[in-house]
Amino acid sequence: MSTHTVLGQEVRMPVRIRLAHAFMASYLVPAGAAQELIDYSGLHVLRLPGGRAMCSLVFVEYVDGDLGPYNEFGVSFMVRHHTADPAVRFGDLRALATNRAGVFIHRLPVDGDFTLAAGRGIWGFPKELADFTVRHDAGPRHGALRQDGKLIVDLTVQQGISTPQRRNTASSFDAYSHIDGVTRCTPWRMEPSGMRARPGGATLALGEHPIADELRSLRLPRRAVMTSTISRLTMTFEDAITV
Repeated sequence: MSTHTVLGQEVRMPVRIRLAHAFMASYLVPAGAAQELIDYSGLHVLRLPGGRAMCSLVFVEYVDGDLGPYNEFGVSFMVRHHTADPAVRFGDLRALATNRAGVFIHRLPVDGDFTLAAGRGIWGFPKELADFTVRHDAGPRHGALRQDGKLIVDLTVQQGISTPQRRNTASSFDAYSHIDGVTRCTPWRMEPSGMRARPGGATLALGEHPIADELRSLRLPRRAVMTSTISRLTMTFEDAITV
């Protein structure tokens, strides 16, 4: 079991999140525009039918975990696993259907100094400080993100249909990150409960911040392909490896 020192405190691996709330909206965007945005990572977006890629916007409130309480907003893309064979026919679509794809974290604003230092130092997550106004209680979920007084995103997600609870709800993903010229891969396990999902259901407004301009460059459609809310979420993060 490895340990890391963050701002004078020891963090033992794996890092456990015992309670979090989340809501997200996923969009199908032009694969070429998405790939251009993440080219710096050396990774490749999953290319889905119609020349599309999957981009997700997610707000998470960490209530009880090893890094303390904080809010987070992520911009992520479904990407080809770094070990995948690009010559396999329909490999990208099969990877998405079987949860064998990776998730590349392109942006990850937070509102806590400790989680910022831990995220950047342990996993290479591109965390930066921002200001949050978020509602995770009953009814429509809402989150607004600002930095330096400028609006980045304002997202409202409507409640969907309850997703049946399976006996084993845990899912494992590889989360990819890139800062300071290094791409890393982190095993990430999550177990959601109280999940509701639906097609569409998102209202999104973009501000005048550079991150908002990035999202605009993706030509996000007005309608999300899928939205979801999670009332209880536990997660485990292992040590990262360099890709």
